[in-house]
Amino acid sequence: MITLRRSKDRHHDLRSKHEAWRSFSPRDRTDPLACGFGALETFSEDRLSPGATVPPHALLDTEIVTCVRDGTLAYEDSTGGTGIVHAGEFHRLTTGRGIRNSETNVSRTNWAHFFQIWLRPSEPGLEPGHEQKRFSAADRRGVLCVVASPDGRNGSLRIHQDALIYSAMLLPGQHLAHELSPGRSAWLHLVTGEVLLGDLVLAAGDGAGVTSERAVSLTAREESELLLVDLGAGRPRPLPHGKAP
Repeated sequence: MITLRRSKDRHHDLRSKHEAWRSFSPRDRTDPLACGFGALETFSEDRLSPGATVPPHALLDTEIVTCVRDGTLAYEDSTGGTGIVHAGEFHRLTTGRGIRNSETNVSRTNWAHFFQIWLRPSEPGLEPGHEQKRFSAADRRGVLCVVASPDGRNGSLRIHQDALIYSAMLLPGQHLAHELSPGRSAWLHLVTGEVLLGDLVLAAGDGAGVTSERAVSLTAREESELLLVDLGAGRPRPLPHGKAP
C-alpha cells in the first residue's frame, strides 16, 4: 500500500526569513499522518534567508538528521555543542533528555536549503549529542547510500532507532529497488526531479509511505535526488491531550 503526500498538500509555514514545508505535522489534527509515519515524526524541507536564525527551541527525546543541500548551516545548543554543516553533509542531533537548539544560515548572500528527518528514539532520556558526516555525490550516484543507521554501518551516522536513512542521486532511466523485510515500511521523499513509483509519478517535494510491500521499486524519469527512510515496526508517539503544540 502506498500513502501519497503531494508537495502541494504539505504544511507550509511562511515567514519573512524562514520558509518550511512539512510532510506531516502534529498541529493538524485532521491529518491522518498527524502522529507521523511509524517512528518518523516529521519530515521537513526548509529554506533560511541569508544571515537568518531559527530561534532557540526546546527539543526532547528526538533524533534529528539534517541534510544540507545548498548553503551552510551553523548550529548551537544549550549543552555547548556548536558546528557548521556544509552542502553535502549530514548531521545527527540526539536531543535526549532535553536541550535548546538553534540554527543559522552563515551566508550573507545566499539562502540555505536543507531537509530534516525527525525520528522518535528507541528509548527516552538518552545523552544529548551530535555527529556529522559527508557523503559525496559520487557516493550517492546511482545507488541508495546509507547515511544513518543504528549500527553506523558503512561509515553512516549512528541513530538511536530501528531505521535506515538512504540518499540517492539518479540519472534519467536509472532504476532502484529496495527490499523491505517483513513488518518494515518506508517513507520516500523526492528532493528534485521526477520518478515513477509503480504507476505513480512523483515530482519534487512529493512523498510516499510504503507499507505491506516487498520492495520500494522506482525509476527516474529525469535527473533526480531522493531520500528514503526504512522503518521498523515502531509506533508513532501519540498526540498530547489538549491544544496542539
